Amino acid sequence: MSNGSKPIRVWCDGCYDMVHYGHANSLRQAKALGDVLVVGIHSDKEIAKHKGPPVFTEEERYKMVRGIKWVDEVIEAVPYVTTLETLDKYDCDFCVHGDDITTTADGVDTYHLVKAAGRYREVERTRGVSTTDIVGRMLLMTREHFKRGEQEYSVAKGHSSCLGLDPSATRPFTACSKFLPTSRKIVQFSEGKEPKPGDKVVYVAGAFDLFHVGHLDFLEAAKSEGDFLIVGLHTDPTVNVYKGHNYPIMNLHERVLSVLACKYVNEVVIGAPYSVTEELMSHFNVDVVCHGQTPISPDIDGSDPYILPKARGVFKSITSGNKMTTEKIVERIIQHRLEYESRNSRKNVIDNHFS
Repeated sequence: MSNGSKPIRVWCDGCYDMVHYGHANSLRQAKALGDVLVVGIHSDKEIAKHKGPPVFTEEERYKMVRGIKWVDEVIEAVPYVTTLETLDKYDCDFCVHGDDITTTADGVDTYHLVKAAGRYREVERTRGVSTTDIVGRMLLMTREHFKRGEQEYSVAKGHSSCLGLDPSATRPFTACSKFLPTSRKIVQFSEGKEPKPGDKVVYVAGAFDLFHVGHLDFLEAAKSEGDFLIVGLHTDPTVNVYKGHNYPIMNLHERVLSVLACKYVNEVVIGAPYSVTEELMSHFNVDVVCHGQTPISPDIDGSDPYILPKARGVFKSITSGNKMTTEKIVERIIQHRLEYESRNSRKNVIDNHFS
């Protein structure tokens, strides 16, 4: 990939608010175009000026992007408009962005300078997900957006409102997620590596819904307990039993990609059993099972889901030091509902202008 002895340095920038698998997929594609991926992240002040209030603070956003496995360097508080001076300052050959329009508060294409200079590359945006879409799901806490059984991949047709999850709406804020999982996408995100002989295998399980800094810190702590980290992800109906409301906000396939993008994770079990079983532990040669400080809900028969690893003396309760939870994120969104509705309205006007 490198040109002679000089590695190709690729630049990406953005808000990276509520980092999701769409962001990760864009960064994965960008990294494939060079050798070193440098990611610039806008400050809270810049985002508020051009786009509206971010959900996460800049410190949280910086940490989340550093946790994505394709990212090599993170540059904090970069300008909203990408300039040639910025590319040169960080010795980057070109800039990469998705095939969607990004504009300033004045409606100016934020990449017009690098495009004019021929130092711009484009990758395909991940369809069916955006921060705006995820915010919309959270604001509709009374509406189920995941499906069960035969309806798992269907898209519901319902009454549309300014924040409805109805596919007839024109903005992601009001649209049902049309993300279609494929084995190819999972393979692209996966390392595809087995534990090496002698590796200590660590297993954790949970919902990992709306993958956030609390999850990131927990997985870093879990990985430090061994060499190979396996994450078990519970199915949507299972999560709904112990979380209630319309949780999970992200469906199982979306959660799989979000967790696989984390640099601390080596493997994911899709639809892991709620109780840790003998079959699971022996199949993956699990040496230690970890759980964080969140309360452990009993299985449907009232039993402790960690009774087996506890009996074997391989269960460990760990502390990440981070108190962020999915519920706290939802609370943030609901508290600032009107601000986010206003932000989405402005984005709709800008996008219609360019369409």
